[in-house]
Amino acid sequence: MALPASARLRLMFVFLCVVFGTTWLAMKAGVTIVPPGFFSGLRWTTAAGLLLGWRWWKGLPIRVPPRLLGRLALVALLMIALSALLQQYGLRQIGSGLAAVITSGTTPVALLGLSIAMGQERFNWRQAGAIAFGLVGIGLLFGPKAVSGRLGGAELLGALGVLLGCFSYCAGSVVARPVMRTLSPAHMAAVTNLMGGLLLLVGSVLFEPGVGEAMHFQWGAAAWAGWLYLVLPSSLGASIVYFVLVRDWGASRAGSYAFISPLIAVLLGFAINGEPVSVLDGIGMALMLAAAALVIRRPA
Repeated sequence: MALPASARLRLMFVFLCVVFGTTWLAMKAGVTIVPPGFFSGLRWTTAAGLLLGWRWWKGLPIRVPPRLLGRLALVALLMIALSALLQQYGLRQIGSGLAAVITSGTTPVALLGLSIAMGQERFNWRQAGAIAFGLVGIGLLFGPKAVSGRLGGAELLGALGVLLGCFSYCAGSVVARPVMRTLSPAHMAAVTNLMGGLLLLVGSVLFEPGVGEAMHFQWGAAAWAGWLYLVLPSSLGASIVYFVLVRDWGASRAGSYAFISPLIAVLLGFAINGEPVSVLDGIGMALMLAAAALVIRRPA
């Protein structure tokens, strides 16, 4: 028996949370060795080639109406090229945990604010209250660990890069939603992945230090494992799922994954590495789950 549409969307949301909760580790493994522009550009163009090849084999359209090319280019620039460069160069200077904290706090606020500003959603107190719950939970769970020690100039610039990259991704998400009245999420992902990936690759070859050595592809097992993870479950899975949820739920509701993805990372650390979870951590996680539940359960 087929699942109702609402149940399918919730299952897709769970998949999105799990994948996005683990991508920071994969990115960190790659960009510490490979120039970020080349690493990310190769990822997105490979994913686009696979998606477009699959669509061609299935007889699905791969061309887009010329009137949409400008908006698609803007989405590709914001969600892929600019976001990847800012976040991954920032990630070279800070830990994956702090990067997750920054994006977890920025994503829901930015998505809601931008969706309201562009007339896609209306402000409501339930949504605002959910975001407040989530931000308090993030502060309890990660705040003490994130601010412990002193951050130098390079670390502060890295944190700023991750913040701006996250905002760029959120802006692209909101800009993308109207296009999906015409294009399917998979078609949208394929085209924007190709545009953004090629932009990154060309820019990397022309300007990025260390790209000549990276083109020998002697990256090591950890970087290659991270790259494959980012191509397969992330770019070919979670990215399409995210577009589906943005189309059907709206950007701010889909963005509530940011309250759950960090919990995945914490629980994995506890299960695999035996990392301790305190009472304060538990309260923070409960608040973040409550925030996500408030957002997800509201009518679409």
